[in-house]
Amino acid sequence: MDVRGPVEEQLTSALGEPEARASVTFLGTDRIEVLRWITAGTGPEPPVVRYATLGMSAAPMADPTAGVADPDRGPRAELLLTLRAGRAGTDQVLRPLAVLAAAPQVEGVVVAPGASLDVGSPLWPGAPYTSVLVGASGGLVPDLVLPTPLDPVRFFPLLPMTPNEAAWKRVHGSEALEERWLTHGTDLRDPGRISVPLTG
Repeated sequence: MDVRGPVEEQLTSALGEPEARASVTFLGTDRIEVLRWITAGTGPEPPVVRYATLGMSAAPMADPTAGVADPDRGPRAELLLTLRAGRAGTDQVLRPLAVLAAAPQVEGVVVAPGASLDVGSPLWPGAPYTSVLVGASGGLVPDLVLPTPLDPVRFFPLLPMTPNEAAWKRVHGSEALEERWLTHGTDLRDPGRISVPLTG
């Protein structure tokens, strides 16, 4: 089954028609698109820009230790990133997002909540992050149920981490880092934010 159409319908149902899209193809992988929306803020809140991958879910993610990959069964996902608009050149994040979305095909990575994903360079020029924390699905875009025996497509939000936060998370775990963010009222959408206090 070609799931790209239903996945795009699920995205537009939740976020509206995208205002822009870019397509990236890596050797030996299916085409990955990144869609973009700009949403006006409420009251004094600034607008936000949202990015979503399209194409990552075309095939199920397979455990790299499995002998034979099942062409139908296995987790499927797309990635979402939400940032404050106009504060940085965040549109340069399109290729890094596509790289992360292609990782299951290229590297056999199974993306799940609590995982860290690292592109090895700033997510956009001048960004204080090279990695992201994968959040839980079901919030901004509901999971897309597919016909049996296919697993649903889950839309995972990505939360940028500073290098210090990524190192701290490796020791203490994702839940502890998310609790730190919550305790300190961290604006995870701010593309220029500093690291949350990690001591005390």
